[in-house]
Amino acid sequence: MIMIANLQYGWSVFVLPLQKAHGWPVSGIQIAFTIFVALETWATPINGWIADRLGPNLGPRTVMGVGGILVGLGWLLDAYAGSLTALYIGGALSGLGSGAVYCTAVGTAVKWFKDKRGLAVGLVAGGFGAGAAITIIPIEMVIAQAGYAAAFFWFGLIQGGVVLLVSQFIRNPHPGEAPSVKSAKLQQTARSYTAREVIVSRVFWVLYILDLLMCAGGLVVTAYLAPIATSYHIANVAVFMSAGTLSVALIFANVMNGVARPFFGWVSDEIGLWQTMAIAFALGAISYFCLYLFGRFPAGFVFFTGMIFFCWGEIFSLFPAMCTDLFGSKYATTNTSMLYTAKGAAAFLVPLGALAATLTGNWNDVLFLATGINLVAFVLVLTVLRPAANRHHEMDKTAASATP
Repeated sequence: MIMIANLQYGWSVFVLPLQKAHGWPVSGIQIAFTIFVALETWATPINGWIADRLGPNLGPRTVMGVGGILVGLGWLLDAYAGSLTALYIGGALSGLGSGAVYCTAVGTAVKWFKDKRGLAVGLVAGGFGAGAAITIIPIEMVIAQAGYAAAFFWFGLIQGGVVLLVSQFIRNPHPGEAPSVKSAKLQQTARSYTAREVIVSRVFWVLYILDLLMCAGGLVVTAYLAPIATSYHIANVAVFMSAGTLSVALIFANVMNGVARPFFGWVSDEIGLWQTMAIAFALGAISYFCLYLFGRFPAGFVFFTGMIFFCWGEIFSLFPAMCTDLFGSKYATTNTSMLYTAKGAAAFLVPLGALAATLTGNWNDVLFLATGINLVAFVLVLTVLRPAANRHHEMDKTAASATP
């Protein structure tokens, strides 16, 4: 997961160098990011289905191994892209590869640790959230000294190669091998739902809409963090050991993104999933608005960018855990992958950020929109998700008791 983090969270540092080198508009360059996120998510149900059907050993190893190859090829193509079309193809390959790696890792985590799903998925997803913190400065150094193409080439080669190697050591539990659930606090279904059953379930679509909303707000900030800092005239202002505000903010944001996933996952195992979602979404709304209020100060930009990522990153541990609690673990890789496609749908809202900035001349409207999205999600958790999940579990219990 650490090896695919740069594909999303390191993208921002390539945008302006690509624009400078080729004269392409930022909105055009960001279509590559949209394609990446769309294919990273929308192809995952197929990857998940293959991983579930090929068995506990061959399934995850095959899907993740192919993903590693595609991850490497995507950035290698980006290195030599002489047109936006080539850049888009590179984004497509990277997205397909990243999605294969991501869905396999998450699916394996929820299957192995039934009583600690929030924490387990959080730790795995944390690698995706925080992994870029390790390499942001090295990537920027390579871009500064040798150009963006060299950074794409060498980091693409390393990332793809490591994923391919590590993929051969992953497997899912065999029947009866995973520890049983011991906590009475956890509401988990007694059976496993197929993909066909999941997509006709009302509670699944409630989860999907919430995931879509939360992904949309976070992805806009992820994609445009560098232009936002530049518009505030603080991107290169030194804040720590001569490092610029943007560099420090990216590192801090990725660390907080990674920390959020196991932290909120652990919290959800203790107090419940919908309760944790409500807390995180409310804090996220506050953080987006505070970035608008204090983002023009370097320290404020760094701190509240980190808080935004802290309150956004948890969705990638909470939603897969809740999906598996509701629909079982046998087909968890497929089912959580279907839910993950919400991120792909949200990606189509990313170019609207550049459009909004062009129309208004600033990024304030984008931050206001993200604040509103979090507030709406907070209300939906309390008024729609909570009762829908409770009804689903009650129906499960009724069906189980009626079975002879």
